Amino acid sequence: MKRGIMHVFTWVMAISLMAVSCKKDDNPQNEEPTPNIVQIAQSNPDFSVLVQALTRADLSVNYADVLSGEGPFTVFAPTNAAFQELLTELNINSLNDIPAPVLEAVLTYHVVAGSIRSNALSNGQVVTTLNTATFTVNTEGGVSITDANNRVANVVQADIVASNGVIHVIDKVILPPL
Repeated sequence: MKRGIMHVFTWVMAISLMAVSCKKDDNPQNEEPTPNIVQIAQSNPDFSVLVQALTRADLSVNYADVLSGEGPFTVFAPTNAAFQELLTELNINSLNDIPAPVLEAVLTYHVVAGSIRSNALSNGQVVTTLNTATFTVNTEGGVSITDANNRVANVVQADIVASNGVIHVIDKVILPPL
């Protein structure tokens, strides 16, 4: 009888150990890696103008390469409609009509070092961008940013997580002091 109880106990313990040790693989081989900031932008048709700006040939730096790097970065990414609104305001037809140094200043004004989620932004917070100019955050009634020229851009989609940072989609191109 004791031998039968021990045999059952051994089987129960073996099955219990197997059940406990069977868990989801922490690093499954078939999972797709999280895309970086540029890959996310390239995969979203509403960022095609931003991607065009990042890869413009006459810029001193290939910003697509920079934002594909390790980071981390936070990008306040204007939509195509935001870029079109800016072109209309400036009475120009395309990004190619914007002088390269001005476009570089605008692009780097949309990028912040570090990965900053929307819940880490606070009302009145002054944020320094990659081009060393600042903008101010407003968190009352949603997140928005006010640039150096008092232009307000609303964050219309926050916290798009990339492998090298985070993207916040904005509805207006913000402008540094020029």
